[in-house]
Amino acid sequence: MEIHDNDIERIRIRFRKIAWALDERMRRLFAASEAFTLGRGGVSKVAMATGVSRRAIHVGLEELVSERLPVENQKKRIRKAGGGRKSILEKDSGVMDALEKLVDPLSRGNPESPLRWTCKSLRNLADELRLEGHSVSYPKVGELLEKLGYSLQANRKMLEGKEQPDRNAQFEFINDQVTQCIAVGNPVISVDTKKKEKVGDYKNNGTSWRPAGEPGLVKVYDFIDKKQGSVSPYGVYDIASNTGWVSVGTDHDTASFAVETIRRWWNIMGKQRYVNPSKLMITADGGGSNGSRVRLWKLELQKLANEIDIPIQVSHLPPGTSKWNKIEHRLFSFISMNWSGQPLISHEVIINLIAGTTTRKGLKVQAELDDSLYPPGIKVSDAEFEKIHLIRNEFHGEWNYKIEPNSG
Repeated sequence: MEIHDNDIERIRIRFRKIAWALDERMRRLFAASEAFTLGRGGVSKVAMATGVSRRAIHVGLEELVSERLPVENQKKRIRKAGGGRKSILEKDSGVMDALEKLVDPLSRGNPESPLRWTCKSLRNLADELRLEGHSVSYPKVGELLEKLGYSLQANRKMLEGKEQPDRNAQFEFINDQVTQCIAVGNPVISVDTKKKEKVGDYKNNGTSWRPAGEPGLVKVYDFIDKKQGSVSPYGVYDIASNTGWVSVGTDHDTASFAVETIRRWWNIMGKQRYVNPSKLMITADGGGSNGSRVRLWKLELQKLANEIDIPIQVSHLPPGTSKWNKIEHRLFSFISMNWSGQPLISHEVIINLIAGTTTRKGLKVQAELDDSLYPPGIKVSDAEFEKIHLIRNEFHGEWNYKIEPNSG
């Protein structure tokens, strides 16, 4: 019987129509039946039309000839026990160890692995394994990696530099002090400077709801507008009341600016809420304008303590742990979400967006522009520093200290 191209096409069409319903056994029986009908040369043609292998079709022909059908009430098997292609692990017991040495050369293998500085794609890993005598396809490499417990992972910001030995102890100390202050009705605030922002028609990360097809238009280049400049939002977060204050500074982010922000918070919000407190506690990062080593920070706090006539207790977070500062995830993160996708075109817009920030837990924020000048580089002399009524705690006095009001 002569086999024509039309015959092959019809077989292909018939197979596609029912392939979704066929298991492995029925696929080979269908293919075998078509090959038997075609006669000589039918196996090759059917294999070409259906994608079923020639070997499987021959097995199907044997089953058709002997009429070996599943016995009733006996568990149906698609393949004989032990049948089918052997797994790569059965054929090559060393492939798993070789693969893990490639993907994790520093802990398990040779640090000079050729893949150490290259993209560890499945294809690259398969090529490297073949060079080492392990014949494996790249899809199989993906399956082996899953067996090893690997998965595709993005980077996560977690490394904080060299860990300070007393880091956890400092966190526990801060937590105890904060708990005690709040329990007796004393104010506890978390302070920090938010990222500096350019003022003008600049792209702001994120998206916002707008009429379809009408995106906000912003400048192509981010060259700073000398007239509008940039702003440094310095924030105060009142932990107990879940309220915030932000001074939007137009000059330099200095210790004087930081303490002036705390002063504004106290005069406008703090003293209205806290009546006759015995002290004010401040938690802050260890660096920046409110850094633990900044002399001007302590001098300005002395001035504030004298004005409000209560001691100011300060605890700094250990080095490299700024993300744990309460203000970061209880105030600043929500401000960023609120102005997401909104160009910060003016000081007024920035103030309104900050003040409009709320949360389901009742966060309330006030904001104000501070256009005063805060020149950088102010030095505090030894004589000025000695006048600061500074009392350092026995536990890490460089991080934990109290500034008492100066008498007279």
